[in-house]
Formats: sequence, structure tokens, C-alpha cells
Amino acid sequence: MSQKLRGKWALGIQPRDLIWIIKDQLAICERPGGYGTNHRKVRRQEEVIWLRENDFHCIVSICSAPHNLHSYEELGMPYRHYPLLTSTDLDGWCATFFSELNSLLSGGQRIVVHAEDVGDQIVSVMGAYLRWLGVVEESTEAVSLIERLTNRRLEPASRALIFRAHEFAR
Repeated sequence: MSQKLRGKWALGIQPRDLIWIIKDQLAICERPGGYGTNHRKVRRQEEVIWLRENDFHCIVSICSAPHNLHSYEELGMPYRHYPLLTSTDLDGWCATFFSELNSLLSGGQRIVVHAEDVGDQIVSVMGAYLRWLGVVEESTEAVSLIERLTNRRLEPASRALIFRAHEFAR
């Protein structure tokens, strides 16, 4: 995008539901621009600009469809796409995803991960990642931590992923 933005638009707008999972390193948010009938191209552009201008190095999408990826590229924002819902092996997907995420973070990159919305899916994946990473040892402690960070109570089915996180190959 060769247009030079000025004024308040040059800074963009913060994506909805941006939550730090690991302070100043790893955050989650709703898909830039929103999802479903709430999605707006202009809002998507403004949110991607905000991420770029606030020193995020990479956007990681776990959405099943490749929506937005072309926009990230057009706005000069590096991205990765790890479609979660297309995986038939959730544990295998998590092992691969966690290793890749860990690689990005170990390289000093500031990352934002998004799903369609900030719901049980992305929250349980992040809780499992924190447990896999060794931030917390006990599964109940990991559930409690991720619920506090996101101000959201997980359904029992979503908690099950966090309970299994220690089994994923590291």
C-alpha cells in the first residue's frame, strides 16, 4: 500500500478483544475487521495498521478459511496461517502449532494470534500453550490462569485440551 496515511488514521485502531497472554510478547484478538456479518474491510485495514504501528512482528491466524491473509500482505504485515478447524488431529495440530509459536517468540518476535472471535477455541489453545510451555504445571492452575487473563469461563470440553497439553510432543 503506497498511500501515506496522516493524522489519527496513521495509527489505526486497536483490534477488538486484544488480550495479552504473555505480556508484550503474545496477544490474542478477534479477527481484524470482525467476523461474519460484522466484518468491515475498513476496520480490518485500521486494525492491521494498528498492529503494524505497535510493533507486532507477525499475525497468526488459526481461522479455517484464509480470509484476511491477502490484506495482511498488502499492508506489509507478516503472517502465518495454521487452520485449526481443518485438522482432524487436534493434539498433533497443537504440538506443531506450539512449536512454531515457540520458535517465533524465541526469536524475539511480538505475535498476535486470532481466531474468528475470542471464544473457547482460541482461549483453550492459549491455555494449553501456557501449560505446554511450562508456565504452569498443573492443569487446573492453567485453566484458572487463562480464565483470569481472558475474563472468560471455559466450557468443560474446552478445558480438556488444557488437561492434555503436557502430552503433546515438545
